[in-house]
Parts: sequence; structure tokens; C-alpha cells
Amino acid sequence: MTTSSFSEAALVQVENQVDPDPKETARPRRVKRKTWQTVIWLVVLLGVTAVVLYPLLWLFLSTFKPNGEFGSNMGLLPNNPTLENYAKVSEGIAGVPMWRFFANSLLIAVVSVIGTVFSSALAAYAFARVHFKGLGILFAAMIGTLLLPFHVLIIPQYILFNRLELVDTFIPLLLPKFLATEAFFVFLLVQFIRQMPRDMDEAARIDGAGHLRIFWSIILPLIKPALITCAIFSFIWAWNDFLGPLLYLTSPENYPLPIALRLYNDQSTTSDFGATVTASFLALLPVLLFFLVFQRFLVDGVATQGLKG
Repeated sequence: MTTSSFSEAALVQVENQVDPDPKETARPRRVKRKTWQTVIWLVVLLGVTAVVLYPLLWLFLSTFKPNGEFGSNMGLLPNNPTLENYAKVSEGIAGVPMWRFFANSLLIAVVSVIGTVFSSALAAYAFARVHFKGLGILFAAMIGTLLLPFHVLIIPQYILFNRLELVDTFIPLLLPKFLATEAFFVFLLVQFIRQMPRDMDEAARIDGAGHLRIFWSIILPLIKPALITCAIFSFIWAWNDFLGPLLYLTSPENYPLPIALRLYNDQSTTSDFGATVTASFLALLPVLLFFLVFQRFLVDGVATQGLKG
């Protein structure tokens, strides 16, 4: 090797050391930038989660506050933690144990879910798959009921059930659920069924299946995500319903939890904030657990609304 060749090779080596490949230099920068973006998004999400969950955390920790501490301590942590509120709630109120209020709410919520889901699915199948005279008018009338507030129907419904001597029973709260009166759920299921192809229906009809067979064996399994979505909302609405039980139920042993919570504030001139907060937290737990268990199905039901069959 000559002196000039050796000098050229050394110069190339020095240049490679001084000016590295731009791609190799940019790669660590991109990785570092993505890492910082991930950290920032994580901090933002944690902050939003803390803001959303703060009321629930405050409610839980407030169940350990003495009744006289609510006026002076509105912070997160109690000054003198106690289990006295849980003891009061477990004893019940107005001579009725707390488990009776839970049982009444659970009965109303579960039966409402069964009636709402089954009747809404039947009505939705009729609107989406059965062709009959006046279909458009009936469907428009059903959608029009969404514009009517519940307060407009209170007086005629109460007069009807009062004449039937059904006041102070659960029937006025449960019977309408089996008559597809929830237009929102019917409309949701109609839109879900209309997105499904009719090929399976026609094949089943060729094999001799009728509408009930098609509905039970084909439609119901395919609209399972939408049915679970309806069940979740129906359970939450029935569990938290206050006006309906307040209107139709008069005996304390028939009260659900929303009405029972009012008793802690109406039994005397002073409100029992500790027992009210504790009972509210216990009433919230079933709804929270129900939502956490079925939230995956709720997301699936909402996500598949935009899919075409």
C-alpha cells in the first residue's frame, strides 16, 4: 500500500467517525420523543382519572366520618374515623331492615331488565323484519313517544292503576316494562337488526321456520351485544328510579333504596348525614359492580353499531 492510498483510507475513516449516518442519529431521538409523549399522556390520563374518581373516593371515606364532622370537615380524610354509620345503616330505618330495601330494589331492577329486554327485542323484530299495513305510522308514533316526558303520563297512569287497585304494589312499576314502552331501546334494537343481512332469514324461511323460530334462533344470538347494552341501561335506570316508587308505593316495607335514603332526612328536623352518605355508597356499589362486569359487552354493543352486515 502506497502512502497516498493509506492517507485516503485514513481520511475516509476519520470522516465516518466525524459524520455518522443521519438515520442512526435520528432513531434515538425518535425513541426519546415517543417516550416523552407516552409519559405526558400517562400523566394526563392519571390526572383525569383522579378528577373523575375523586367524588367516589370522597363518598367512601366520608362513610367513616362522625355525623357531627360533616359541617366542619369537608376534606377527603376523616378526623375521627368511626364505623358508627355502618351500624346505623345495618339496623335499618322506619322499622324496616336495610336488606329489605336492597331486596326491593334488586327485584324491581332485575324484573325490569327481563321485561324491557324481551319486549323491546320482540317489538324491534316486528318493526325491522315483519311487513304489515301501517308499519311506518306505528314506528313514527313509537318514536314520537320519546318526545313525551314522563310527567305527562303520570296522572292518567296513576288513575288507571288506582282504579285497578294496584297502588302500593310493584305491578305499576313492572308491568309497563313487559309492554315495550321503552321506545329508546326499541329504536336501538331496530337499527341493530336492520343492519343484518336477510340471507339467513330467507334460508330459514325456506326450511319452514316461522317468525318466532327466526327471532329465537337467528336474530337473538346476533343482537346479543345490543341486548346487553339495553340490559345495563335498564338496570341502572330501574335501580336509581325515584319518582315511580315515590308515586306508587306507600308502605315502608315496599320502598326501594332511593326512597329509603330520603327517610334519613325526613324522620326528624335534623338530617343524619353520616347514615345518608353510607347508605348512598352502599346503594351505589351494585350499579358500579354491574357496570364493571358488563362494560366489555357495552363497548362491543356501541362499537358494532356502525358495522354493516
